[in-house]
Amino acid sequence: MSIKVLVTGANGQLGKTIKELYSDKKNNGLDFVFVSKAELDITKERELKLFFINNTFDYCINCAAYTNVEQAEKTPEIAFKVNAEGVKSLAQVCKERKVVLIHISTDYVFDGEKEDPYKISDTPNPINEYGKSKLQGEKYIQEIFKKYFIIRTSWLYSKEYGHNFYKTILSKVNTETELLIRDDQRGCPTDTINLSKYIYQLIKMQSVKYGIKHCCDGKDMTWFAFAKQILKENNLENQIRLGRAKKYFTFAQRPKQSILLNSK
Repeated sequence: MSIKVLVTGANGQLGKTIKELYSDKKNNGLDFVFVSKAELDITKERELKLFFINNTFDYCINCAAYTNVEQAEKTPEIAFKVNAEGVKSLAQVCKERKVVLIHISTDYVFDGEKEDPYKISDTPNPINEYGKSKLQGEKYIQEIFKKYFIIRTSWLYSKEYGHNFYKTILSKVNTETELLIRDDQRGCPTDTINLSKYIYQLIKMQSVKYGIKHCCDGKDMTWFAFAKQILKENNLENQIRLGRAKKYFTFAQRPKQSILLNSK
């Protein structure tokens, strides 16, 4: 009997990566169902309940999220509607239907004041509305039931899908002669492929070690160093000049250091 897995927010970069890697894994014991926001909006509680009544799942990978950090600062109610209240509704229906929830969270639940990498046991203290909304979502899940995995990841990117730093750097090569990149923030860029594999293994092994997990690619760097790496990977080092931005204004505060210590 196959394990049935629902993936919400399937049009995002992580959802598309999971689909590319595992949508044909039915014969390997896993049967994936992918739904976009248009097909299942987690903020619509009644529709959410009906969907789970009409469909049976063993796992739900929640990739649905509001991730615009700058806009979240200006209109936090939108971020909280999706990242907190929507997640609350999803957790409640997962509990009712006996579905294990795998929820994707963020390094931005931390304030960035710690010198060492953040452990699972460290106390979150978000400094922007996006981080606050994601932390509230985490809290709701933990209050509602026990069969969950909250996976915090950092600087997520796909080389193929979505709008992200990796793809932005490559696109700038065709339009700019120089790029000024901030060098005052440290984190661990994480490829959606590697995060997808981590999630897949959790399900395949049917792990019961529920709780919060940290998953990132493990190599810490600044945005400047990441941009340099992207250009090198694509043999574009001589196509554009990279400079360090002396002043880089953003509406939302970002943690100076949000390196995550991977779960063992």
